[in-house]
Amino acid sequence: MEQRITLITLGVKNLQRSRDFYINTFGWKPLETSNESILFFQLNGIQLALFPQESLADDAGVPADGKGFRGFSLAHNVRSEKEVDELVASLEAKGVRVLKQPEKVFWGGYSSYIADPDDNLWEIAYNPFLPLDASGNTESIH
Repeated sequence: MEQRITLITLGVKNLQRSRDFYINTFGWKPLETSNESILFFQLNGIQLALFPQESLADDAGVPADGKGFRGFSLAHNVRSEKEVDELVASLEAKGVRVLKQPEKVFWGGYSSYIADPDDNLWEIAYNPFLPLDASGNTESIH
């Protein structure tokens, strides 16, 4: 199996609410392949999809009641501590729930956590050990 992720699909409780959040709050642009049943965003090298939670659970053949901490977070890395502060302040001003204010963290970086409308965790971080190229992609360190 090749080492890659092609698509991350988040099961959401209310597709319209999530559509508004990702488009109006994050300022992301959906792909033309999106429709009233699913939303796609092109990220750097992968796509993120938003799909109704019940439909996603049904597709996977599992219960849809996913409760509590899901055991993962999504991360949006930036190039400086200042950028973390500015982005989190901007999101908070738009009503985004900030779970952890930006702070220096044990692993040597600087980060904050926010939640989307379905309580998916987004880490907004500066990682001095993970350089980003001009497009915001992580650079391989050998």
